[in-house]
This record gives sequence, structure tokens and C-alpha cells, in this order.
Amino acid sequence: MTMSPEEIAELEKLVNKLKFRASQKASDLHDLIEDRLLTDFEEIPAYAEATYAACHEWSEKHKELLKVKSA
Repeated sequence: MTMSPEEIAELEKLVNKLKFRASQKASDLHDLIEDRLLTDFEEIPAYAEATYAACHEWSEKHKELLKVKSA
């Protein structure tokens, strides 16, 4: 799959946004564990799932970007 330089730049922007979103989700999970573990531990699965989903989405787009850049 060949992409134009503009399309690659857009994909790079998306990858960066997804990385930031994943970092935010990880920070939210960290804050829950650090600050509210004993009162809100029931929320851990939802936070963990959201963090996993964000990281997975970033990972897939990052792989796509690496593939496009190496072509």
C-alpha cells in the first residue's frame, strides 16, 4: 500500500494522538491505584480495559505506520 507524504503525515498525527490517549488512560489507572485503591478497587477492571484498548489501538496504527514508512 503506497501512501502520499500527506497521508503518512496524517497517520503520524493519528499515531501520536493515540499514544497520548493511551498515556492518559494509563495515568488514570495509576491514579486510581495510587489514590483510591481501597475505596474504588471495583473500578480497576474498567480502567484496565480502557487502558488496554487504547494501547492496542495505538499499537495497531503504529505497526501500520512502520510498515508504510519501510515500504
